[in-house]
Amino acid sequence: MKIMTFLTDFGYNNNYICQMKSVALSITDAKIVDLNHNISPHNISEAAFILSTSIKYFPIGTVHIAVVDPGVGTKRRGIVVTTRKHVFVGPDNGLLIPAARSQGVFSVYEIKNPNLMLNNISNTFHGRDIFTPVGAHILNGLMFDQIGPIINDYVDLKVPSYQITDKTATGNVIYIDSFGNIITNIEGTNLLKFLKYDNKIMLFIGDKQIELPFVKSYNYVKSGEFLSTIGSNNFFEISINQGNAAQKLKINENDELKILFN
Repeated sequence: MKIMTFLTDFGYNNNYICQMKSVALSITDAKIVDLNHNISPHNISEAAFILSTSIKYFPIGTVHIAVVDPGVGTKRRGIVVTTRKHVFVGPDNGLLIPAARSQGVFSVYEIKNPNLMLNNISNTFHGRDIFTPVGAHILNGLMFDQIGPIINDYVDLKVPSYQITDKTATGNVIYIDSFGNIITNIEGTNLLKFLKYDNKIMLFIGDKQIELPFVKSYNYVKSGEFLSTIGSNNFFEISINQGNAAQKLKINENDELKILFN
């Protein structure tokens, strides 16, 4: 089965998504999946997180069109990134690279072939006029060397690192979901080598210090209480059971944090 996904910051109160899908369906009979269209406007790092944590659930051969593109219409390039499993199409602004890197070896092609694009290319909507038709042609069997040259000077996205010792972990907030859960870049698998469930931790974030339990899931504490856990994407997160932790703590993406544990 041919599958094409769309990830954008367009929202739903416009006709942009509809136009992209219309272009895709005029070229290929692929099944179209909306990955996410509620990315915060222009937030490339948020889009990269959503993309990289979603792709492993799609079949091999899926083509992902990702358009969070504040540089549209400038000299920024359009690219296709190929891995052994999936293909990514979008702007050369770092958005696609974390997802591609998570799948191992990858190659980056600059989109140069005008025959793959729509006849009339808008200065402000390359998602419709360039990225979607290129992705559709790839699903129809286009050879990658027909897209354009391989490049090595693509824009990479700097992802903050984290550190874990036998008593501490430090990292950054990388995403706040719609429930207000504060998701960090600290990988759960590694944290669980040092920290066991049902222990207490001390959290330092911003100018705040708070003791909270480390539990398996949200309902291990009472409604309205703070907790920490390993979320479904295998990252350490801070939450409130049936509440909004980010609002309560006034935390934003990229904020630094530290946790202490025994």
